Amino acid sequence: MSANTATATQGHEMTREEKKVLAGTLVGTTIEWYDFFIYAQAAGFILATHFFNPLGEDSAALAQVVSWASLGISFLFRPLGAIAAGHVGDKFGRKVVLVLTLVGMGGATTLIGLLPTYATIGIWAPIILVVLRILQGFSAGGEWGGAALMSVEHAPNHKRGLFGAYPQIGVPLGMLLATAFMFVMTSALTPEQFESWGWRVPFLSSVILIVVGYLIRMTVDESPVFKEMQLRQTESSAPLGQLMKNNKREVLLAALIFAGNNAVGYMVIAFFASYGAKVLDMPRTDTLIASLIGGLGWLIFTMFGGWISDRIGRRLTFQIGYVLLILWSIPMWFLLNTASLPLFAAAIFLLTVGLGPSYGPQSAMYAEMFPARVRYSGVSIGYAFGSIIGGAFAPMIAQLILNRTGQGWMIGIYMAAISLLSLIAVSFVRKSDQGRDLHVEEVHQEYLSEHPEFVEQNPTAAHMILDEGAARGPASGRKH
Repeated sequence: MSANTATATQGHEMTREEKKVLAGTLVGTTIEWYDFFIYAQAAGFILATHFFNPLGEDSAALAQVVSWASLGISFLFRPLGAIAAGHVGDKFGRKVVLVLTLVGMGGATTLIGLLPTYATIGIWAPIILVVLRILQGFSAGGEWGGAALMSVEHAPNHKRGLFGAYPQIGVPLGMLLATAFMFVMTSALTPEQFESWGWRVPFLSSVILIVVGYLIRMTVDESPVFKEMQLRQTESSAPLGQLMKNNKREVLLAALIFAGNNAVGYMVIAFFASYGAKVLDMPRTDTLIASLIGGLGWLIFTMFGGWISDRIGRRLTFQIGYVLLILWSIPMWFLLNTASLPLFAAAIFLLTVGLGPSYGPQSAMYAEMFPARVRYSGVSIGYAFGSIIGGAFAPMIAQLILNRTGQGWMIGIYMAAISLLSLIAVSFVRKSDQGRDLHVEEVHQEYLSEHPEFVEQNPTAAHMILDEGAARGPASGRKH
C-alpha cells in the first residue's frame, strides 16, 4: 500500500497529488474524447455530403453507411496505438504517453477542420480524411489505458472504483462538450452557413483545448506503481510478449466485457441524433438536446457505477448494468419513434441507467486483472479490441439493419445481443481480483541504502517505499 493509500484508508482527506491526478485524467480524457466525438457527430450530419459526394448522388443511404464506416475504420488502428502506448507506458511511464496521445488526437482533429471537401480536391478529400481519422484512432488506443491507470494506481484501495470513474466520465463529458458545441453552431447559423463553414469551427477549436490539456497533464506526477518499478529495476524489456504469453485470458475477457457497452455507447454518441433528424424528421436541434440529456445521464450513472462498485463489487455492478441494457434495448425504440422530444430524450436517458454501471468500474476492474509489468499493455489492448468488436461499426451496422428492415426495434435486437455477450464475459472475472495489490514486489530498505543513485533520481518513490516499510515494521516478505 502506498503512502497516499495508507493516508486515505485512515480517513484523511484526499491529497493534493491525488486531486491533481484526477483533474489531469478527467480534463485530458474529456478533451481527447471531445475530439473523437465531434467527428462522430459530423459523420451523422455532414461528412456524407461533403466528402463522399459521388455515393450521395447515387444513394443518400449508401453515402451515410460509408460515412459511418469512416467513423469505424479508426478503431481498427486502436490496437496498434495500444501496443505502442503500452510498450512506452510500461517502459517509460504513464505520463509521457498521456501527453503524446493528447497532441496526436488534437492535431488530427484540427487538420480535419482545415481539410478541403470533395468538390475542391476530389478523391484526395476522403483519402486524407480517413488518414486523419486513423491518426485519431491510433492516439485513442493509447489514451484510455494511461488515464485509467494513473487514476487507479494513485487511488486508496477502497476507492479504486471511484477514482477510476474519473477518466470514464471524460467520455460523457466529451460527448456533452461536442454536442453542446454542435448545438450552438446549428442554432446560431442558417442551414446554409452550417453546411458551408460552420461545421468546421468545432474541429478548429481543438487547438485551444490541446493547450489547456497539455498544461494540466504536465503538472501530474508519475504513477506511484511505475515509480516503484523504476526503483526496483523491474521494467519489462518486452511487456507485449509477456502479456500474450501469460495473460491471454485476461485480454480476451477485457475485450468482450467492453464490447457491449461500447456498441450501445456509440448509439448514444452519434446514431440516435442522426436517426431522429434523418429518419423521424425531427429538428436537428431537438435531437442534439436529447443527446445532451443522454450525455448527462451517462455522466451521472458512470460516476455512480464507479462508486457503488467499491461497495458491492465490480463484477456485480457490471452485471446489473448489462441486464438493464438488455431489458431496455428493444422497448426504447417505441419511445424514440414517437418523434416527441420529451419521449425521445427519456428513451436515451433511461438507456444510460444501464450504460453507466457497465462503464464506471471499468478502469478499476481492468487494473486489477493485470500484473504491474504488463498492466498498461493489457488494459490498452483489451480496451482497443473491445472497441473494434463493439463500437467501431455499431452505427454502420445499425444503419444497414435499418436500411434492410425499416424497423428501428430490430437494431435493439443487435444491441441486446452484444450486451448479452459482455454479460457472459464479465461473469468469468474472478471476484478475488478486486482489492488485489497493484504494486510490484516489496523492496527491503537495505536495497535503498545500497543504491543511493536511485534515491537521488527518484526521491518521491524512495520516501514512499521507506514510509511503507516503516508502517509495516521490520517484517519483510513479498506482497501477493
